Amino acid sequence: MELRINRETYSVQSEGDTPLLWVIRDELGLTGTKYGCGIAQCGACSVLVDGVVTRSCVTPVDSVEGSEITTIEAIEADETGRRVVEAWVAHQVPQCGYCQSGQVMAATALLRESPNPSEEEIAAVMVNLCRCGTYNAIKAAMADLADGGERG
Repeated sequence: MELRINRETYSVQSEGDTPLLWVIRDELGLTGTKYGCGIAQCGACSVLVDGVVTRSCVTPVDSVEGSEITTIEAIEADETGRRVVEAWVAHQVPQCGYCQSGQVMAATALLRESPNPSEEEIAAVMVNLCRCGTYNAIKAAMADLADGGERG
């Protein structure tokens, strides 16, 4: 089957029920998307499928054929994704960094859908787990992004 990932088309040999995460990491060598829990709870494996945050650890690869998939490797090619990464750096969000690709994907999807999200929208969407507990830094970065960086 063919997959469209980061604006490139790849032929993949995996079985249709193989989780998208393993195809991205093992078959294509794009290792920025992480394995966390394997049950779609932590969000470390989050990618965008047609702009929607998707937990790739439980998404069968055949279910995304024909979709546009974006991984962390290409997020800075997107203006919104670049702004998120800049806010993450400015607020020193990452500690160990393991969850951050999924956090950035969730933030990017939210800001694309709602450029000025409320605190409630941010709280409802930014639900990925962070083992280091950087939730306050994430909240501060998202607040800056939501108000256009005016708090900078």
